[in-house]
Amino acid sequence: MHKVLIILLIILFLLVLILIELINNGYIWFVYPSRRKYPVRGIDISHHQGKIDWNKVKNKNLNFIFIKATEGHDFIDEDFINNWDNSKKIGLIRGAYHFYSLRIPGKDQALNFIKNVPKEENTLPPVIDLEFGGNSKARPTRKEFKKELLNYIYEVESFYNKNPIFYTTNTFFKEYIKDDEDLLKYDIWIRNIYYEPRKIGEKRWLFWQYNSRGHIAGIKGFVDLNVFVYDEEYFKKYMVD
Repeated sequence: MHKVLIILLIILFLLVLILIELINNGYIWFVYPSRRKYPVRGIDISHHQGKIDWNKVKNKNLNFIFIKATEGHDFIDEDFINNWDNSKKIGLIRGAYHFYSLRIPGKDQALNFIKNVPKEENTLPPVIDLEFGGNSKARPTRKEFKKELLNYIYEVESFYNKNPIFYTTNTFFKEYIKDDEDLLKYDIWIRNIYYEPRKIGEKRWLFWQYNSRGHIAGIKGFVDLNVFVYDEEYFKKYMVD
């Protein structure tokens, strides 16, 4: 009986290791949004995806793509222009995002984004990536954060004539956005890789990043997978010029 128990524990341990390996490599995941419920699909990319075979990406039933453009006051993603131009050629609705630094004045960051992201028709609103991951250790007060973020928003809205979208996590949302009426008027792109988000506070999300280790033909390695909350008609009407 003792030997049988040991064998069973070993088998269980190996199964757990296999499960972890499959998750780490993106072959199984925590959540699979229904295509019937969420027919509008997209990805987000940066230079981390490397050289992309856009002809293969074209055949993957994708509707939109968010592309990293800038970070802080002076960083420019080295592949932004190539990704921006090539994704247009295969018919994807494009949007650009800026990784917002918590230690740099908002206006300086906005000018970096404006300088490097073309103002074009039929594009998604500019995205502000608001998260702790990959950010500096700076933790401004809510008042300081809001002041600088509104400075950023003012410049971007004035130039693109569009309200930006906030990409954020539940943790960041609770820390800096929740219960703030001025910030809650902006649309939310939420990251939640474990389960389908309903609301974050009282705010309904518009985009949902549900997988950080997705696989798409034409892209080596992992890519983030996303859905839009409503149907294709809503997507065309409200998100595109």
